Amino acid sequence: MVHSDAKHTSTALGVKMRGLFLVEPVVALYAFSCYLIFPLVQQYVYRRLWEELTNTTYPVSDNAARCAQNSSNHSSFHTEVQKQASLFSLYTELFSTIPSLIVTLMLVAYSDHGGRKIAIIMPLFGTLIYTLAFLTVSYFELNIYLLIVSSLLSSLFGGLGTFLGGCFAYIADLCEDGRQKTLRMAGLDMMIGLLAGVAAISAGYFLRAAGFNWPFLTSALCQCLILLYTIFVLEETVKRTPSDSVTLNGPPQRSALKQMICGIYDMITGASSRCKTVLVLLMLIFTSFSFAYVGGISLVTLYVLDEPLCWTEILIGYGSALSTTVFLISFAGVLAFTYCGVPQLIIILIGILSVVSGMVLLAFTKTTVMMFIVKVPMLLSIMPFPVLRSMMSKIIPKSEQGALFACLSFLESLTYNVSTATFNSVYAATVAWYPGFSFLLAAGLCVVPLFVLGHIHSSHCGLPVSGQVTLQHRPPKLKDSPPITLHIQTLAKIASVILDDFLFRTPVHV
Repeated sequence: MVHSDAKHTSTALGVKMRGLFLVEPVVALYAFSCYLIFPLVQQYVYRRLWEELTNTTYPVSDNAARCAQNSSNHSSFHTEVQKQASLFSLYTELFSTIPSLIVTLMLVAYSDHGGRKIAIIMPLFGTLIYTLAFLTVSYFELNIYLLIVSSLLSSLFGGLGTFLGGCFAYIADLCEDGRQKTLRMAGLDMMIGLLAGVAAISAGYFLRAAGFNWPFLTSALCQCLILLYTIFVLEETVKRTPSDSVTLNGPPQRSALKQMICGIYDMITGASSRCKTVLVLLMLIFTSFSFAYVGGISLVTLYVLDEPLCWTEILIGYGSALSTTVFLISFAGVLAFTYCGVPQLIIILIGILSVVSGMVLLAFTKTTVMMFIVKVPMLLSIMPFPVLRSMMSKIIPKSEQGALFACLSFLESLTYNVSTATFNSVYAATVAWYPGFSFLLAAGLCVVPLFVLGHIHSSHCGLPVSGQVTLQHRPPKLKDSPPITLHIQTLAKIASVILDDFLFRTPVHV
């Protein structure tokens, strides 16, 4: 403890550069650099495709009514550009999915005994490559399909999920008690949300004033600073010693990819029949809901660029900034519901219904005011993800927590890429006759997690709501509210993962 306090004291005073254990600057600059360009990526592709397909410059105006004024001339152009932009996103996801999944598993497995910095540095290199590729294509006006190659190359270094996982694991390594961990995690969450919102708002004005090149260059410079700090200043938390076998939560740690896969196998086969059934059902809810939610949300930027909305870069920036508040409202919702003793199945149900209502309204939205109003019912849409993680964590013994979250991380990456590719393909096929069809499809697919949720409730599986680790010790019904200490433990877990859930699923949306 004395040694730890000394390290933190030297960090706070800035006395010595070597030995800094502050990962917060890395996350803050990374959030700013990413959200500075994420809202611009689809806009750039859309404008380039417009110029190539119509042989005219992209019409830029502050008045969205230009869509109605030029509808007769540009309607067919908008439809074709929408289709090609959607297919472009589809190709990007298809080429980058498998490499990203494989590298993510390898980095997660290796960082537990090879050091956390490898899981932070590698995704930073990948993001820098991706940003520099955009800058090069934009500056020299090269073929935009070179961006697909850059996406494939950057996926070989991991992704956003890998980076966030490494950073949260880094903080967990430093914290010696639950209170310290909660404070560090809460500060990190607040920092990311704040800087992501600032970057999203400023991106539109930056684009209006300086074009695409300067935002991409600024983002690349920020990422270079992050790399320098991470490599030369940030200290490693995991020491390469044979006796080091402690994970984030304390159980023995498997040290290789093969052993991690064996751990996932042991997690499933070693549980009781009742545990396995409920675990599989919860994972089915997790993946099916994620598929519908991510797939629908990934199309919002393309949707608002089309007629009759025709959003400008300024409006897209405000929309992106508003979306960064979703994790805050969802966390507040989980906090309130948990404090009031609302069953976790009900919290999940409310979150799913939030997405269904928002997607249905989005499918029929034709005005800017309505587009912002649609975001209101979706403010609780993130709640199911951390609650499901917490429920699955309570089912699995502590010795197998690492295998559980490695499995969930893989499912998240797979679902994100597959759903994005699928919905972009559907959008390209239906944009000509009804652009809102994909959102109705997303709402309809939410029937799957709702059905499974109803099955769990009706079968009286006895899901844990008060902190029991396994289902065997869970009584059939629990009428009393959980103790306040267990509320705090649950909320601490939720705070540590809810931002990861939000950023991982919605990096480019308005």
